[in-house]
Amino acid sequence: MSVIKMTDLALKGKRVLIRSDLNVPVKDGKVTSDARITASMATINHALKAGAKVMVTSHLGRPEEGVFSEENSLKPVADTIANKLGKPVRLIRDWIDGGFNVAEGELVLLENCRFNKGEKKNNDELSEKYAALCDVFVMDAFGTAHRAEASTHGVAKFAPVAAAGILLTEELEALSKALLSPARPMVAIVGGSKVSTKLTVLESLSEKCEQLVVGGGIANTFLKAVGNNVGKSLCEDDLVPTAQALIEKMKQRGANIPIAVDVVVGKKFDANEPAVLKNAGDVADDDMIFDIGPKSAQELADIIMKAGTVVWNGPVGVFEFDQFGEGTKTIAKAIAETSAFTLAGGGDTIAAIQKYDIYDKVSYISTAGGAFLEFLEGKTLPAVEILEQRARQ
Repeated sequence: MSVIKMTDLALKGKRVLIRSDLNVPVKDGKVTSDARITASMATINHALKAGAKVMVTSHLGRPEEGVFSEENSLKPVADTIANKLGKPVRLIRDWIDGGFNVAEGELVLLENCRFNKGEKKNNDELSEKYAALCDVFVMDAFGTAHRAEASTHGVAKFAPVAAAGILLTEELEALSKALLSPARPMVAIVGGSKVSTKLTVLESLSEKCEQLVVGGGIANTFLKAVGNNVGKSLCEDDLVPTAQALIEKMKQRGANIPIAVDVVVGKKFDANEPAVLKNAGDVADDDMIFDIGPKSAQELADIIMKAGTVVWNGPVGVFEFDQFGEGTKTIAKAIAETSAFTLAGGGDTIAAIQKYDIYDKVSYISTAGGAFLEFLEGKTLPAVEILEQRARQ
C-alpha cells in the first residue's frame, strides 16, 4: 500500500488539517473513555513538534447536518486534549469558510464535521472548502476509512498534499501484514451471533487461511451443518447449506474449519444459568449452546500455538457470563502466549481482551469496527484508495 506518510513531510509553518477519529462516549459533558483520543495523539503531537499550524476535526455521534447541537459538540474532547497537552485548546464552531488564525505549534479543534451540510454525501463544494484551509491534509481516522465523506475522502481529492497519519499508517501496516502477506499457517477466528452478518468475512477468509475457526452463534449453524442437534440454540437454518459449502471449499484446498467436539449448554440465557458440559452429539432439544467445551478449546489453543498469523474477530462463547467464558478465556490465553503475529479487532473482542487482561500481549489491536471488518472482507476502503491515488500523482 503506497501512501504518502505524514512523517515524511516537512511541516514547519504549514497549515495541517488532521481528520482524527475522536468519536468517543460522552456523559454529562465529560468524556467517559478517551481511548480513541489517546490513539490519535501521536499524529497530533508529531505535527505540533514539527511547528505546524494544526487543525483537527472529527465527527461525534450522528447529529442532523446543518444543525448545531450541544450533545454532539467536540467541547468535551477539546477539554480532554487540553489536559493531555497541558495548554488550552480553542474550539472553533463556524470554520468551513476560514476566518481564524493558527500559530505555529498551536492546535485548534474544528467543531464536529457532521454539523456541516454535505459532509456525509461527500459534497465537492464542501470538500474544496476544507481543502482551502490547509497546505497538507492528514487522514488519521481508520475507523471511518470505509466511508467516503467530505472529511475522509473529498478533502483528500482537493488538498495540495494528502497524507496518512501515524495511527492510520500503523493500522494499515498491521492489517496488510496479517492479511496480504501473512506468515503461515494463518488462523482466523470469527465469532459473533449470526453467520449472515459475517458471511462476506467468512467467504473472504476461507480463501486465505489454513484454519477458519467459527465461534459463538455462528458455530451453531456449522454444528448443524455437520449433522448435530443444536436444540434451541441461536442458529440460522437457511444458512446451513452455505456453512456446508464453506466446509467443503476449505477441505478441497487442504484447509479446514474445526468443528467443536464438546459444548457447554444451559436451558436459558441468564447470568445465573448453570453450565452443563456435553459431547457435541448429545445436545437435547431444549438445550442452548453457550460455549465450546474444554476439549474443543484445547484443540483451538494448540492450533493457535502452531500458527504464524492469527486474526481474531469475535468471542467463541457468551463470555460475559463467567460459566460460559472458559472457551474464550482459553483462546485469549493462547493468543497471549503464541509466537504468531496476532491481530484482533471488533468491540466484543476488545472487551474479551480487557476481561482476560491480555491487552499488551496482542501484536496489534484494531480500534475500528466497520472498517476492520471491511478490510477482512477484502474490500478497498475509499479513504485509503484516494490517498493511494494522490501518492501516485
